[in-house]
Amino acid sequence: QVQLVESGGGLVQAGGSLRLSCAASGSIFSVNVMGWYRQAPGRQRELVATITTSGSTYYAVAVKGRFTISRDNAKNAMYLQMNSLKPEDTAVYYCYADIRTITKWGTDAYWGQGTQVTVSS
Repeated sequence: QVQLVESGGGLVQAGGSLRLSCAASGSIFSVNVMGWYRQAPGRQRELVATITTSGSTYYAVAVKGRFTISRDNAKNAMYLQMNSLKPEDTAVYYCYADIRTITKWGTDAYWGQGTQVTVSS
């Protein structure tokens, strides 16, 4: 069994900052790419940022320059530092990880339960 647990969401005023965390636990052999997605009410889930094991990153255009993704491979953890937040960043943010468990070959996608981020104007 593998679990991804997010934390750090909340309510913040426009221009403020929040830091999201995601920790993977369970029968993990290795964690490959990790990422953050978000879903606003009435909209499809969208990619926010990804990071590989070696630290290569990708950002959606909407967040580039404002958000920073990072990870701690020793802790199977990932973070999203969100600065200069805008009301349009309001969404449920989901942690994603591509994980190989100790019980099988190959990898599977795992998702966290989501954490709400609300940015007031």
